[in-house]
Amino acid sequence: MEILLWLVPPAVVTVLAMLWVGWLGREGRGEVDRDTAVRRMGEALSRPPRPQVVVRRQPRERSTGVAVRAPRVSPESTDGKAS
Repeated sequence: MEILLWLVPPAVVTVLAMLWVGWLGREGRGEVDRDTAVRRMGEALSRPPRPQVVVRRQPRERSTGVAVRAPRVSPESTDGKAS
């Protein structure tokens, strides 16, 4: 039992952090009244849409599931090609 006593301080800190975050995130904090929310939504919907950027990617070579190693270069070869 004594060996597990080192777990008590982290457990207490974790519980306190969970309670603190739960209190900060409780309902009612940061609410905006309905009129302001409707006005902001109207402004956002009236803006022109952002231009969409199309990114074309090169098609990747499909994997066969087999690992292929690069050919070995023999040490006696001076031109860098395998013999």
